[in-house]
Amino acid sequence: MENNHSEKVQLLIIGSGPAGYTAAIYAARANLKPVLYQGIQPGGQLTITTEVENYPGYADGVQGPEMMVDFEKQAKRMGADVRFGMATAADLSSVPFKITIDEEKIIEAEAVIISTGASARWLNLESEQRLNGYGVSACAVCDGFFFKGQEVVIVGGGDTACEEALYLSKICSTVHMLVRRDEMRASKIMQQRVDKTPNIIVYWNTEAVEVLGKQKVEGVKIKNRKSGEESVIPVKAFFVAIGHTPNSDIFKGQINMDEQGYIKTINGSAKTNIEGVFAAGDVQDKTYRQAVTAAGSGCMAALDAERYLSAKEA
Repeated sequence: MENNHSEKVQLLIIGSGPAGYTAAIYAARANLKPVLYQGIQPGGQLTITTEVENYPGYADGVQGPEMMVDFEKQAKRMGADVRFGMATAADLSSVPFKITIDEEKIIEAEAVIISTGASARWLNLESEQRLNGYGVSACAVCDGFFFKGQEVVIVGGGDTACEEALYLSKICSTVHMLVRRDEMRASKIMQQRVDKTPNIIVYWNTEAVEVLGKQKVEGVKIKNRKSGEESVIPVKAFFVAIGHTPNSDIFKGQINMDEQGYIKTINGSAKTNIEGVFAAGDVQDKTYRQAVTAAGSGCMAALDAERYLSAKEA
């Protein structure tokens, strides 16, 4: 470790979705000279979505990647130092906090904002990846609207899958719900709601084999896991709701998290159990997971960090 080159910064922001960039905008305006590392997916999950219609201020909608370019430009214009690179290790045991970038460079920071996001879990089908953004989505709330009055498939058997199926049932003509086992993991009340919704059809012991379509989703080939029988459902969209994984591995054992790895923040703030370390966006929010809520929490994190840093100087 001795020969690694290190750099001292006042505020380090890790991750570059709406949370990280908003934190950078606020922190830069407060003259905290933030350094932001973009991580493995600059722009975060929004770079794998196409049309974003529910972010305020974009009256005609905007492409996800384009919106993240706007966020980045604004952060840079305010004076944030935006860099390409990924945090690969973290030592939060003492101040300055030491974050390793790309396994070689160490950043010593007086305060840290963790906005590393979460990654949707996928089924890892070739066709699912190929049609991602063209009818394949991991967010019904984001993309359901584009399939108004059409038939869609949703995969999953937990509370999120039920919630998203119910959401889709209000927009789409029929929701075909694929559940791997002969029962759901979801809570009883969520299952009852699904059962009571006439346009949700549940397929038990069923998995998706392939998403069909060249340029866009045209159907899904499914297989009954008991009988081995295969069939095709003609649909226009394929939603995957099998959960998300928060990108928090490098902080495990150092910071309070729930059993799924989401970083716990103190209610009504972006503060973690470590003074000077803040968390914003999907890495700490498994409930809403929207661009606008992530941006809001990025603002909270920057304001909390600013107060923390000025109290230290006083």
